[in-house]
Amino acid sequence: MSALPASGREWHLVARPHGWPEAEDFALREAEVTAPAEGRVLVRNLHFSVDPYMRGRMNDVKSYTPPFELDHPMDGGAVGEVVASAAEGFEVGDHVLHGLGWREYASVPAQHAVKVDASLAPLSAYLGVLGMTGLTAYAGLFEVASFKEGDAVFVSGAAGAVGSQVGQMARIKGASRVIGSAGSDEKVKLLVEKYGFDAAFNYKNGPVGQQLKDAAPDGIDVYFDNVGGDHLEAAISSFNVGGRATICGMIAQYNNTEATPGPRNLALVIGKRLRLTGMLVNDHKHLQQQFTEDVSGWIASGELKYDETVVEGIEHGYDAFAGMLRGENTGKMIVSLG
Repeated sequence: MSALPASGREWHLVARPHGWPEAEDFALREAEVTAPAEGRVLVRNLHFSVDPYMRGRMNDVKSYTPPFELDHPMDGGAVGEVVASAAEGFEVGDHVLHGLGWREYASVPAQHAVKVDASLAPLSAYLGVLGMTGLTAYAGLFEVASFKEGDAVFVSGAAGAVGSQVGQMARIKGASRVIGSAGSDEKVKLLVEKYGFDAAFNYKNGPVGQQLKDAAPDGIDVYFDNVGGDHLEAAISSFNVGGRATICGMIAQYNNTEATPGPRNLALVIGKRLRLTGMLVNDHKHLQQQFTEDVSGWIASGELKYDETVVEGIEHGYDAFAGMLRGENTGKMIVSLG
């Protein structure tokens, strides 16, 4: 075993953001690095993930996942290399996926580390297309929304890590039409030209409801919601009878300090017999093997494409997170520690 460094840097939450997270709500601090205790591995992180759900964990509220503690390292998906092991089945040099991101070195309990194969895909892909975001797209479309061949599918936040996968998976499985919304003309072009969406629109260019009706004149059957707000209202208006929505995220309101008005047309749920279902990816772990087989096959065949926005250097962790909340990423936003 080579000598371990004396310390590594890690991001701490030092104040609970009110509205938009500010740089002063976070601190990059030095932490001692020690050899792993029995049953643990010491991992040098190579990449970590910044995701929309992390914004909710910065609030001190009871939720499906506990809030970040103040003056403690934040956590989240990361992939790295084992540099010391006190756990059976893990060797120095193994690459592992785990949940202790936002830091250079992580002491990970062996039961929470999953070996990954760098020959199947680049390591960063295990944080996105082959990781939690990919499984979210897969489970949300096929299990939660009960997608079937011939469905017309609308995806909001369609150029993001989850949305871009949902649209492509729907296309691969025989959707009649795939429509996406995004926040720039550049992203709209990407959705159609690279990801194979049939139509896409920039939600900043006009009312979402009208733009969706123009893009889906025959209505929609499935809506994958990453945004909430006016997008959910637009989808309810455009749904055909028996439409299904997977409510995955509502990034449009994560930083609001006032209550967000709900869709004004909820009464349509009755006559159209709509199904609106919230989803958390952790409820769908049983799909992991099928998901990995399907998606790695689609990547290998070239049917499924993915993008990453990589920010270099742990010191830019906050910038990457804030940029993701502002929609500056195309595909998965990743911090790479080189």
